[in-house]
Amino acid sequence: MSSPRISGIYAITPDLIDTTNLVMLTQQVLISGVQLIQYRNKIADNALKLEQAALLSTLCHEFNTPLIINDDLDLAIKVGADGVHLGIEDITVVEARRRLGPGKIIGASCYNKLRYAIEAENHGADYVAFGAFYISSTKSGAVSAPISLLCKAKQCLQIPVVAIGGIDSENIVELIYKGADAVAVSSSIFNSINIQLETKKLSCIFKQTKYSINNLNELSNDFT
Repeated sequence: MSSPRISGIYAITPDLIDTTNLVMLTQQVLISGVQLIQYRNKIADNALKLEQAALLSTLCHEFNTPLIINDDLDLAIKVGADGVHLGIEDITVVEARRRLGPGKIIGASCYNKLRYAIEAENHGADYVAFGAFYISSTKSGAVSAPISLLCKAKQCLQIPVVAIGGIDSENIVELIYKGADAVAVSSSIFNSINIQLETKKLSCIFKQTKYSINNLNELSNDFT
């Protein structure tokens, strides 16, 4: 069964050493109505990651918004996060599920490989992520994924599909129409001049696009 929590705008935190700033920026994003937060910091040491993740866990729970920890299962457990996002070089989905239990969210990066996604679903992942669909300033050197992959994934997967990589208000619509259940964004909101305005804009576009898709599906059903 797909998780209803994996839908909408999925914000990924930027690499920041300044914890106060990180919490402030994340709060602005939460106020603006994102559906999920992923804590990802590739420049912090373990002590700083623990401090930041613990604060974000408390903050996200105040907003009733799931916090997912990138790559680090031990950190997710320590701070009581809602789940973990795994890459191909991290521990397996099976091991993560064994340690987290059935109530937590496990996501898996599948890059541009549909077979990775099928395997992740079979092993108990709650969602899979494909990308990068566009050039990403957050993750340089990321593999490129064709948008057609979203259509193929929706045809054979039961769990939600997340699109990632260089997504902004100019390209989000196509990804949603092709099947993305959620879109992961980072620099397009955290680097914007007005974080709340940009986040609300993306959220509004997502909701309007999904509404249009649902209406089109209903019309199609009426003629069948």
